[in-house]
Amino acid sequence: MPDPCCSTMALTGDLWPRRRFVEVAAVTLLPWAAGPAPAAPDAQALLALSDAIRNPSQPFRVTVTLTEFEKGTQVNTTTLVSFARTLENGGQFASLMRFVQPVRDAGKVMLKNGSDLWFYDPGTKSAVRIAPQQRLIGQASNGDVVTVNFARDYQATLVAEEALQDGERRQRQTFKLRLAASSGDATYGAIELWVDSSSHAPLKARFFADSGRLLKTAYYRKFQAQLGADRPTETVIIDGIDPQSVTLVRLSDYGLRNVPTSWFQREYLPRFNAE
Repeated sequence: MPDPCCSTMALTGDLWPRRRFVEVAAVTLLPWAAGPAPAAPDAQALLALSDAIRNPSQPFRVTVTLTEFEKGTQVNTTTLVSFARTLENGGQFASLMRFVQPVRDAGKVMLKNGSDLWFYDPGTKSAVRIAPQQRLIGQASNGDVVTVNFARDYQATLVAEEALQDGERRQRQTFKLRLAASSGDATYGAIELWVDSSSHAPLKARFFADSGRLLKTAYYRKFQAQLGADRPTETVIIDGIDPQSVTLVRLSDYGLRNVPTSWFQREYLPRFNAE
């Protein structure tokens, strides 16, 4: 009959290496398991970096062409020249936009300064206050074409890190931000914004009314080197209800421009004649 002592010793000897391995592995993994988790990126800082990609920090001009499509057919187009710069009050942008096309609108001007948005018609020589949410053409509102600092008007929260197919059908790793309006200047009640996790470029946005209703979805694409950064030169805006109603916003002819602060006053509109 086998010696019980020998059998016990054999069993113990067989288990020791495995038990010892588990103990060593646990000790080896313990510092990793107990170490601090990587800090989440600061959402407001990500939003500011995204703003810097959309908008040059120096005074600039750019041509904005908006084209409206219904079921794939072009139905309308408008071209404006935008002059923009930051003002002294907290990095807020002011914009002055002169209509070029269609001919019937040539010479008309739109001014954004703070919470004021004005429309000036040289034919009637009158300036009237307009709403940022008011449609300019297709899915593009007045507030979509003026230069906007999201980090000033919205409070950002990091919602998730996720993969996204961008406006050019490429897979990108992104940070998804939720933006809640924190300023009376904000055009929308809330925005969901996806920014590239490496470059911090804005890739996609969903815009919501105060009621929570989805108004539109925008894809930022065709990034090109313009005034010191790779900036989106096209934005595709899709209606929140009818996906066949699309507006394409093209930005071209970027250039630095000495834009005096005196231009951004309602009283200056009748004299504005910049080319």
